Amino acid sequence: MDMKARGPKKSPSRKKPIRCAFTLRLKPGAFDEYKRYHDTIWPELVREIEKCGIAQITTFESDLQLFLYSEIYNKKAWDRLWSSRIHDKWAEFMRPLMRFKADGKVDSGPLQLIFHLQTAAGKAKRKRRR
Repeated sequence: MDMKARGPKKSPSRKKPIRCAFTLRLKPGAFDEYKRYHDTIWPELVREIEKCGIAQITTFESDLQLFLYSEIYNKKAWDRLWSSRIHDKWAEFMRPLMRFKADGKVDSGPLQLIFHLQTAAGKAKRKRRR
């Protein structure tokens, strides 16, 4: 069989990430402490995040509304993290800072991806750095 006809195999590292995002709400006065914890995130939590398949997490804030964006390579990555012992420990520290709904769950919700644009500008910039 001619391998050229099939094209190159894609390596796992070349898989496209699954982009997911959700919102969370902080309690009034909780922002500084929330930021302080994240500025000094525990190394064991970072290892667990990576082990669960979460490649990237970025969080933004506006008026106590948090917007969390992540890139994962497995749809179950967040579920794995949320069910880990280290995340349970982290959640104990976050719980007093978060707003909750009437049902006792954290005031959060998923966001629907409606637009993504990637241009060659980022690729050209990376090539120049090499």
